[in-house]
This record gives sequence, C-alpha cells and structure tokens, in this order.
Amino acid sequence: MFKIDQYAYANKLLSVHPGEKFAFALITMAVGLIFDTINTSMIIIIMMSGATIILAGVRWRLYVKLLSLPLGFLIAGVAAIAVSFSYHDVDVVSGFTVGRFLVGVQPGDLYLALRLFFKALGAVSCLYFLALTTPMTDIIIILRKLKAPPLFVELMSLIYRFIFVLLETAGRIHLSQASRCGYFSFASTYRSLGALLSNLFIRTYWRSRISFTALLSRGYTGSINVLEPRYSVSYKNILAIAAVEALLIVLGLHGRGII
Repeated sequence: MFKIDQYAYANKLLSVHPGEKFAFALITMAVGLIFDTINTSMIIIIMMSGATIILAGVRWRLYVKLLSLPLGFLIAGVAAIAVSFSYHDVDVVSGFTVGRFLVGVQPGDLYLALRLFFKALGAVSCLYFLALTTPMTDIIIILRKLKAPPLFVELMSLIYRFIFVLLETAGRIHLSQASRCGYFSFASTYRSLGALLSNLFIRTYWRSRISFTALLSRGYTGSINVLEPRYSVSYKNILAIAAVEALLIVLGLHGRGII
C-alpha cells in the first residue's frame, strides 16, 4: 500500500464527512485558479499544507517529499515562460547575448512565470490534502452522488485497483530476479529489466482477466458497489469552510484591484 493510502485510511480527519473535505479541496483549488495572484496562491499553499500536516497528522517530511515531486516539471515549464529571445535590446532582469539574439528574463515574463508556478503548486497542495485525508472509496462514492459519468467513475475505480495488482506483480518478478543475481552487474540489470517489463504486461493482463471473470461470476453488471460508511455532517465545518473560502475570494479580488 502506498504511503498516501496509509494516511488516507489512518489520519485525524478520517471521521470527517468526505463531502466536506472534497468541497474544501475543490473549492479552494477553483478559487486559486480563478484569482491567480501570487499572494492568494501562497496563502492557499500554506493553508492546505497546515491542514494536511497539523489537522490530519501527516508527517511533514513525507508531505515535503510529495510536494517536491512535481517541482521538476513546474520549474521546467515556468523556465520556458520566463526566458525569452529577442532581436532588440529590452529591459531584462538577467540575460546574455548569443550572436544577434538577446537571451534574458524580462520582468513581465518573470512575474507571469512565478504566478503560474505558485498557482500550480497551490492546486497540487489541494489535491494532496484530498488524497491524504480521504480514501479512494469515499471519493468514488462522492462522485457517484454528484452524478459524475458512470463510465468515468467505474474506470477510475478499476484503474485504482489494478495499480496495486501491477505493483505486486512487478515486485514478485523483481524479487525472483534478484534472488538469482539478476541485478549483479550493469549488463545483467539491463537484461533483467527488459525481461521484467516484457513479462509484466503478460502477467498483469492474465491477472486482470481472472479478476474480471471473478467479477462476472459475482453478478458484475458494469458497476462495483461497495458498502458506504456513515458519516455525520458537521455544520460547524461547513461554516468554517464557507468563511475560509469567502476570505480567499476577498483576498483574490483585492489582489486584482477590484476591491
């Protein structure tokens, strides 16, 4: 089981209604995407990180490690926006010339890149809050109650379950190869990795067929129904979420100069 799933099933906010956590994460992410100012995005990052670490009890080392995973993609993406090429001399924060080209970072492009970086990181922090505090089964139940497309929900459920089948199969193959010194040298590692990847698809496909046959034998008709845990709705939490979102909207409007 992933660390994310371990915390999803064993965190301090597990007893909170999943609809409240779902609404809090998605509304906050929507506010951050609409009012994409740096101040609003930074407040969202701090708020969602604090809720995940302090309220849910997630270890901060794990959270920082998870948050650092998308940094490489974000930095590469915003670098392409921040760095520009020009024939003419323009105001740049830092740059150099290559022949007739001026390669540098203009103030407007730098601000746009930073705004995009913090906006994306704020959205990631919202998704991490939902993933680390809410089990996948509860998320699927909420999606069904929201009348999400049944095909989308069913594919989401099946893909989630087969991720663990894939990892378990890969782990068994790797253990078998390692016990036979399959990763002793670079050449053997290369051969073993190729054999693992080629056999992984075949074995996973075989196990998926067995699982599908088992579902059909139990009356599967295109929908996997699970027992729904009973949660109590907290009006105190709803009021707190509404107050936080209203404050974020006010800060976003103020950052845009509307109020």
